[in-house]
Amino acid sequence: MSDTETPKPDITQLLEAHRRDRASLHWEGTFREYFEMAVKRPQLTQLAHARICDMILAAGTTVINPGTRDEITRYNFFSEELFGIDETIEQLVEYFKSAAQRLEVRKRILLLMGPVGGGKSTIVTLLKRGLEKWTRTEAGAVYAIKGDPMHGDPMHLIPQELRPEIQKHYGIYIEGELSPQARYDLEHTYKGRHEDVIVERIVFSEKDRVGIGTFAPSDPKSQDVSELTGSIDLSTIGEVGVESDPRAYRFDGELNVANRGMMEFIEILKCDEKFLYSLLTLSQEQAIKTGRYAMIYADEVIISHTNENEYLAFVGNKKNEALQDRIIMIKVPYNLKVSEEERIYKKLLSQSSLQGMHIAPYTLRVAAMFAVLTRLEPPKRANMDLIKKMKLYDGEDVDGFKSKDVKELKAETVREGMFGISPRYIINCLSNALVQGEKKYITPIDALRAIRDGFDQHTGITPEEREKYLNLLTLVRKEYDEIAKTEVQRAFVYSFEEMAKSICDNYLDNVEAYCNKEKIKDPITEEEMEPDERLMRSIEEQIGISENAKNMFRQEILIRISTYARKGKRFEYNSHERLKEAIEKKIFADLKDIVKITTSTKSPDADQLRRINEVIDRLVKKHGYTPESANELLNYVGSLLSR
Repeated sequence: MSDTETPKPDITQLLEAHRRDRASLHWEGTFREYFEMAVKRPQLTQLAHARICDMILAAGTTVINPGTRDEITRYNFFSEELFGIDETIEQLVEYFKSAAQRLEVRKRILLLMGPVGGGKSTIVTLLKRGLEKWTRTEAGAVYAIKGDPMHGDPMHLIPQELRPEIQKHYGIYIEGELSPQARYDLEHTYKGRHEDVIVERIVFSEKDRVGIGTFAPSDPKSQDVSELTGSIDLSTIGEVGVESDPRAYRFDGELNVANRGMMEFIEILKCDEKFLYSLLTLSQEQAIKTGRYAMIYADEVIISHTNENEYLAFVGNKKNEALQDRIIMIKVPYNLKVSEEERIYKKLLSQSSLQGMHIAPYTLRVAAMFAVLTRLEPPKRANMDLIKKMKLYDGEDVDGFKSKDVKELKAETVREGMFGISPRYIINCLSNALVQGEKKYITPIDALRAIRDGFDQHTGITPEEREKYLNLLTLVRKEYDEIAKTEVQRAFVYSFEEMAKSICDNYLDNVEAYCNKEKIKDPITEEEMEPDERLMRSIEEQIGISENAKNMFRQEILIRISTYARKGKRFEYNSHERLKEAIEKKIFADLKDIVKITTSTKSPDADQLRRINEVIDRLVKKHGYTPESANELLNYVGSLLSR
């Protein structure tokens, strides 16, 4: 082993460290000792919604585009798993912030509604896994009455008559009552001495059924409500004599074990009515009606998820009005940003065993472009099409529109993001393309072909949708054709950035002189000359700027330069999207014939072969291709230019 190589950890040492970590979480003491801790650390007595709120906020936030109209607060707790649904996350966090203040919203069921594969289950899973980790930290520590199957709050041991005095002197708010088992133990085991009751630290765990419950509906004829509220223990009923004795009851329903934490209802709207009745009481009264007991207090976040069709049917049924009034619905639409959609695919592919496969540049992007286009509603404005709308949503500059127009465009839509192709479909298609054939790489064209072929296997796509999706694939193909040509043309220019910067600087010098009605000085002879109108027009004509529109365009460039100067930023050739496009087209127009001849020649001569090898080398070293995918790109662009 070399000196720099890190030694592999011994499995015994790892397991021993794991046991030490678990042991460090153990704490037991009397209620008196716990109360002294709680006085010093009031967060120990917080309710379930406040606990989740603290967990989310403790992970911190990141502000995207600070100081602008489209400023976004991104919550780090979700940012590594969920992409492009910042508005949904914002609504979710606002719910927990309000509920943490003990406002009325905490007595509502949180319902996530959206299309399949949109991220609803991921949100719930993140909250559950997050709670498990959070309760292992000091900041998120949770303590419960030992022996209580509902892991009740130790503060419930303080009698109601004393609670106003406790809040007055210690500032501790106490809500709720002891569970039947805890009340029985207080009277019979501890002889009514509240201060002697043993308290222990608990760690939430879905597998161990502590603090996190999960319920999935099944056949209503065979599924019993006891799965939610517990059941009588027939093995002890003979010993204790009556069913109302807590020793004769198993408080092991999902609502029981979720006390102090959260309860997930999978597809809540598919539940039978008898299960929903339990939720009515729990949400509004924060109590569970179990067997022959009085109402049992429960403090838990109830969260569920459903699709749009189920939700609309539920809302349309008058019988459900009582439950509707107790639900807060948050839409979880599909992501509408191409760059965020790419992140979804990268995350999902990174979890597979296909890391050895090469994914050529723009492969995930073209797949993301198609997916996002299927989710957009056709724009109602003039001079706006789906491609422009897609780019604008992704933060790109679009001719005639600004980022501030995005909110107005979204306001014009009805169901945007609630329909279309899911990320799962795209990943399935990409996975098929990655494992088929002998190629060790996948290109954008492979991806588009795999998506098209997948339509026949997708049972949920109607003939009308298939026709629509084929048209969208054509749009994406055209976009990629321009990207592919740009990639190759860039690779043909040895120092593209320097050339673009030089042309830009020259253009800007002339524009400033023109707008200010000044002369320009020749850098070599220092002779004063009129601005070079021919140079300026040769660039502006690349993007269709007419003779009548040139003054407005030049003034716009000048204003952008001033804006950058005020912010202390340098204006580059790519600081203005249309100017960038014009400069690139100017460079590529001069190169087009060379690229066309070189890439489309079936039998290249020595000079052409040398140039091709140089281009492939640059594509590999600077653009992220492999020699094989770079060669395929060259052949593809050659065929495009030959048409």
